[in-house]
Amino acid sequence: MATRDKLYFASDFHLGTGNYANSREREDRLVRWLDSIKHDAAEVFLMGDVFDFWFEYRTVVPKGFIRFLGKLAEFTDAGVKLYFFKGNHDMWMFDYFENELGATIISDELEIERNGKKFYLHHGDGLGPGDRFYKLLKKVFRSGLCQWAFARIHPNFGVGIANYWSRNSRISNENKEGHKPGQQEWLVVYSKELLQTKYYDYLIFGHRHLPWDIPLDDKTRYINLGEWVVSNSYAVFDGKDVTLHHFEKK
Repeated sequence: MATRDKLYFASDFHLGTGNYANSREREDRLVRWLDSIKHDAAEVFLMGDVFDFWFEYRTVVPKGFIRFLGKLAEFTDAGVKLYFFKGNHDMWMFDYFENELGATIISDELEIERNGKKFYLHHGDGLGPGDRFYKLLKKVFRSGLCQWAFARIHPNFGVGIANYWSRNSRISNENKEGHKPGQQEWLVVYSKELLQTKYYDYLIFGHRHLPWDIPLDDKTRYINLGEWVVSNSYAVFDGKDVTLHHFEKK
């Protein structure tokens, strides 16, 4: 039997985006990926935007994704530690995944140390010099008043509004803000600022949809996990180093 000693990191599945067939195809691919790592995974970090939209009413959650969630339940039932990070598309997670899956919900950053290596983990939204408009929206959307008001809307109407907003905000972001090259990338700039006050071996993010592994100095690396609409990319820590991989991609 294989030893469970690896850490897996993935982000930006955006389950629910596109038409139903495309989302189901992506879900099936994720299930196959989880099956491929279940023999050696000790901890799995799902680092935001797992869903294109998510809101937990007191007694209602968005329908769908049953195969994916069932596979995660297999992991936690087997003793694998599971982390859910809130992204900009699924920030309205409360206690459903804690109660049903035993997952740990991370609202912002998480700092961990494994095998002597120090990690800084964050979805990446609202950090660095970009995302100016979103930084304001994030404060509003995460406020208790906003969440209380949205919960008063019937799910049929509320989820419809949210899905429309989600699609258009993503298109707007891609058209207006783009990506900076290499060392000028927003989260690279933010990582360098963090390193001025504290040391990390790896700073790992999602959000920007680019699978990147960029050295920041002789020891520290910035890693972006990419996404699962095109890249199917993820990272794995084997106890010595972090490497980027693409699932079912040449």
